[in-house]
Amino acid sequence: MRKIIRNAIRCNLCGDIIESTYRHDFVTCKCGSCSVDGGLDYLRRGFAHSRDDFTELSAFENTEMID
Repeated sequence: MRKIIRNAIRCNLCGDIIESTYRHDFVTCKCGSCSVDGGLDYLRRGFAHSRDDFTELSAFENTEMID
């Protein structure tokens, strides 16, 4: 199982690095071309033109499920 430890992207149009730090923390870059949401609970991306508008910078940690 993967645990989100950073939820961030870089806008390829304006260069902003934006990060969502908590649930429902919707953050948009300064040019308005892309956004992130979800904090450490989920990953949500928004973009104006295509997925090529941003570069993924999120980081994950592998965790084991213990019964």
